[in-house]
Amino acid sequence: MSDSSVTREFRMELDGGAMNVIIFGKGGLPLVIIPGLRTSSLEGTSLFLSMYYHSFKKHFRTYILDVKEPVREGTTIMDMASDALSALDRLGVEEFMLFGISMGGMIAQQMAAAAPRRVKRLMLALTACRANATVTSAVGSWIEMIESGDINGFIKDYAERGYSEGYKRKHSLLLKAVSAGMKVKDTERFLALCRAILTYDGRDGLSRISCPCMIIGAEKDMVVSGEASAELADILGCGCFMYPGLSHEAYNEAKDFNDRVLGFFLESH
Repeated sequence: MSDSSVTREFRMELDGGAMNVIIFGKGGLPLVIIPGLRTSSLEGTSLFLSMYYHSFKKHFRTYILDVKEPVREGTTIMDMASDALSALDRLGVEEFMLFGISMGGMIAQQMAAAAPRRVKRLMLALTACRANATVTSAVGSWIEMIESGDINGFIKDYAERGYSEGYKRKHSLLLKAVSAGMKVKDTERFLALCRAILTYDGRDGLSRISCPCMIIGAEKDMVVSGEASAELADILGCGCFMYPGLSHEAYNEAKDFNDRVLGFFLESH
């Protein structure tokens, strides 16, 4: 496609599998986004994501990278970071800004630690540098529910942990409708990703990250905890903005979330 502003979605072959890749935007600055834990792959989501990040289009050439499929048992966060860097090599993206959310924030940490000269700015949102007690409780519960076949229990538990009390009261009918439509298409894939989160401890590598960093957290985050964001900021020696009263879905609840992300990546331009 000659028009660089057109949204593209495709599968890229990598060693031992393939990765879904979404590219959009006509800006000259490469921005890589690593999404969080999902119950299915990114396949078919390009229109939604290009609209969700619409404000990025004029500033960045945005690359959204999925995890490599198939996700095999024993896959680690470090493996996913290596896969993402390999995909960027194939795409010819040498230097880039990096934004990771939740599990994607864990992957992004390891990308920046493994390739510090390539990552020019790093934002980590609603994530942790290790599987702390809150992560272990949340993700461990999801594994138990999925393994026992209680998919509905998992979906309800995520909604309960993910959204603020005010949002749940105000949008109870919407959350019920969304929850009713959620599915876990590949339980083995989802379980392998959950287990990768539970075994993650990336603290040793964080000292290798040399670019400007910013953390976004949520005070009432019941998936990774607000303390996890403060811990990351302390280790990296960077700023941390904490949304008061919000939980893990702050990126959907906070109206200024994407503006805050955009502002950080545009600070030096």
